[in-house]
Amino acid sequence: MGLIMITGASDGLGRALAGTLAAQGHRLVVHGRDETRLAEVAAATGARAIRADLSSLADVRQLAARVHAEYDRLDVLVNNAGVGFGPAGEPRQLSADGHELRLAVNYLAPYLLSRLLLPLLRRAAPARIVNVASIGQADVDLDDLMLDRGYDRFVAYRRAKLALIADTFGLAEDLAGSGVTVNALHPATLMPTTMVRDAGMDRVEPLETGLRATLRLVVDPDLAGTTGRYFDRDQEARAREQAYDPGFRARLRSVTQRLVGA
Repeated sequence: MGLIMITGASDGLGRALAGTLAAQGHRLVVHGRDETRLAEVAAATGARAIRADLSSLADVRQLAARVHAEYDRLDVLVNNAGVGFGPAGEPRQLSADGHELRLAVNYLAPYLLSRLLLPLLRRAAPARIVNVASIGQADVDLDDLMLDRGYDRFVAYRRAKLALIADTFGLAEDLAGSGVTVNALHPATLMPTTMVRDAGMDRVEPLETGLRATLRLVVDPDLAGTTGRYFDRDQEARAREQAYDPGFRARLRSVTQRLVGA
């Protein structure tokens, strides 16, 4: 079986995905921020655990470097780690690099990690990148990317997820013919996770719904050549129109490369 890396694997969807993939016989690299919970996942799955704080671009680079040091190929990267809406009244927060926190973790980190691990994915081709996004999306204002004006925690989250979907489409175009596919999905709505509980929201769908949809993009052989798509659970869907605008994607990429120091 192949080597699969899951970010945000110490809780919620990532943890459930790690358990299922381990039971299927896959080798795993699991990432998390909470050392205790991450160790529990590693013990239960036999995975290689690597702790990193994805709100720090230096940590993202160190995470990628450690994977490169230990492995010569990677079959699947699941960019699952994220920061949710947060509790009501929570003020605007900045990452270690001075970027708006939800943009940093939900978009900049997977953007950079995917590109740093591309050599390993190319070597393993056919390989896959799966970006866990959301049906909650909002158009990105590139003139106020950090939401310095009129911060709203819901808008911050939704803009970051839209940026991730837009980059999914652009990266898929870049990788056409390489054997590396890139897709994004909304796994389920308000699953019973720490992220949802912290936001003070009631759950809507069971964790199993999101697990099933994400697992499909990771292992389903029928999706081997599918790339540059957005899925709502297990159905191909349409994201917000801004994500399909090549002009917007080009401008977003230019800004992003500057922010991550690419």
